[in-house]
Amino acid sequence: MHIMEGMLTWDWCLLWYLISLPVVAYGVVQIKKITDKNPESKPLLAVSGAFVFVLSSLKLPSVTGSCSHPTGTGLGSVLFGPAVASVLGAIVLVFQALILAHGGLTTLGANIFSMGIVGPLIAWLVYKGVKKANGSTLLGVFLAAALADLMTYVTTAIQLSLAFPVPSFGVAFNNFMMIFAVTQVPLAIAEGILTVVIFDYVMKLRPDILEKLKVIGPKVKEKVEAVV
Repeated sequence: MHIMEGMLTWDWCLLWYLISLPVVAYGVVQIKKITDKNPESKPLLAVSGAFVFVLSSLKLPSVTGSCSHPTGTGLGSVLFGPAVASVLGAIVLVFQALILAHGGLTTLGANIFSMGIVGPLIAWLVYKGVKKANGSTLLGVFLAAALADLMTYVTTAIQLSLAFPVPSFGVAFNNFMMIFAVTQVPLAIAEGILTVVIFDYVMKLRPDILEKLKVIGPKVKEKVEAVV
């Protein structure tokens, strides 16, 4: 992740575009709804996008035609939901493809699906699950960010294995995952910790915005304000 330009045949490129674009379009609608209702959340939205751009630009060589790096999508997904995070991921991927030669335009749909859709969806589900179980907010953020990172790479491994099932899909998937795991497991843990640090700062600085976005409840807000 990201899959490089020219790595996928046109049929796979088209398929991932067709799957990803409707989700991104829905995310644009959600951004308008959220910012119209909570205009004070716009700076936080910008910070979430910048977080994705910076972290996902820190690439390390990995599988042929791909690379390893943090994704940064967990933060935006926890704060605004997976659809909004898909838009942030798509914007970042376009800029990286055009400016940094990181990823590609033909493989943009595939990269959006893995980093901008699957990763954020996992982050959102994990965070909501921890909240429902009355778990720690910061634990939920850590698990959301770390697992979003890992599942992004699982998805990329699946995409590459589907495109290059040599000698079979199962063998290819196992090989891709073994190589990704060497760099991605520690990166996912580090990303989880960094996301917790950023989220905790935002929670102490503007718990009111997080409450309006329904990221935290009134009780958490009261505890934070008491500590501050």
